[in-house]
Amino acid sequence: MAESIDSKLQIVMFPWLALGHIIPFLNLSNELAKKGHKISFLLPKNAQIKLQNLNLYPNLITFHTLKIPHIHGLPYGAETTADVPRSLETLLATAMDELYDEIKSFLQNLKPHFVFFDFAHWVTEIALEIGDINTICYKLTSPATSAISLIRSPEKSVFMASTAAEKVRPPPGYPSTTVVLHEHEAKLLEFLFQEYGKGVTIYERLTKGMTLCDAIALKTCREIEGTFGDYIATQFKKPVLYTGPVLPDPEKGPLAEHGLSNWLEKFEPGSVVFCAFGSQLILEKKQFQELVLGLELTGLPFLVVLKPPEGTNSVEEALPEGFKERVQEKGLVLACWVPQLKILTHKSVGCFVSHCGYGSMWESLALCDCQLVLLPSANDQTLSARMMEQDLKVGVEVKKDENGWFSKESLCKAVKCVMDKDSQVGCLVKENHRKWKEVLSSPGFMSNYIDSFIQILYELLVK
Repeated sequence: MAESIDSKLQIVMFPWLALGHIIPFLNLSNELAKKGHKISFLLPKNAQIKLQNLNLYPNLITFHTLKIPHIHGLPYGAETTADVPRSLETLLATAMDELYDEIKSFLQNLKPHFVFFDFAHWVTEIALEIGDINTICYKLTSPATSAISLIRSPEKSVFMASTAAEKVRPPPGYPSTTVVLHEHEAKLLEFLFQEYGKGVTIYERLTKGMTLCDAIALKTCREIEGTFGDYIATQFKKPVLYTGPVLPDPEKGPLAEHGLSNWLEKFEPGSVVFCAFGSQLILEKKQFQELVLGLELTGLPFLVVLKPPEGTNSVEEALPEGFKERVQEKGLVLACWVPQLKILTHKSVGCFVSHCGYGSMWESLALCDCQLVLLPSANDQTLSARMMEQDLKVGVEVKKDENGWFSKESLCKAVKCVMDKDSQVGCLVKENHRKWKEVLSSPGFMSNYIDSFIQILYELLVK
């Protein structure tokens, strides 16, 4: 199918049923619609209602509602990972897979130029059967994660029988000696071989998608992660495209939520430590307590936004004895949604303790001036943290023991390391962060990536 470069693309977006996947797909859709391309976006009804305001081009981005099938054991009305505990996500994946016939019928009727997907690997089969539809596997985690996790061919039994050193050994030709997992982190890879959907593991789901698609798109830029993108291209023998970080424009207006603006205004510029771990991560109670006690130890004002820890109903009941009385107005612990980017750009906030989720990583790198303390928990977050500390030298990772646990002392030490005005490490990461923010926020940087990305999409059509 050859298309004139003046004609507009017809694109279908089909992300995994998690807001952390749907929102980045929608951010990319907005960038493509800004250039006049038409998007059909497949998502459940509740997500559609929640995200309606993020659709900046409703005349070009059409939401198509998916009715998620009920699977035995799945709570009624469950549509995204926000509706289920992690242990039931495999049933949600089964429900997504049962949309096969509906998706096939939709694509047959629409005949789009491209389908973007991430977890629904079977979209590639449908596209091949219909013909003249290109599939793009859009990766929303660091390319180092795909490179170190998916470029291997182990059977589950072989992997589970391997030593920790064998499990974390990077595949041949892997382009870094620093962006790696340590032996005590080998268990982070075991999730790859868990069933995620009926009869399919996460490893099989992801590798099939990357193997059978027409091209792989990475939500990153060459300047930062190009070596990993090049490695993936050679290993999967596929074109690898870069969209750039695709960050939404910061919201305008005051920080009205929960009286946070008034609370933050009480403190000196650059003095507050802000800690947030995304919408999915739930800490064990002991680690939650070490976290808040570590922040108390710093002597700095702090704002923590976390889900209630395991086995508790609220953050209030999980707080250490006497903690609230000791910190009083100097420390605030919340379990509600907050506008993270608005907080990060507030003049009083000087440090961000982050779980290094990919979205948070890019926001902290490109859009704020905070000092960065890195406290990852999953394998993709850990590899992002290693890149930020070891390669980019823009932050400091909190040290953990061989069981993967951090202490209040190790957290306090990392925060003080970056916040102490006389700290050499603090000065170094601040300067490196400033340089990278300058690059990433320079005029035309992001839009040039989108323009190049669209150009390559047209070239794929001609091929």
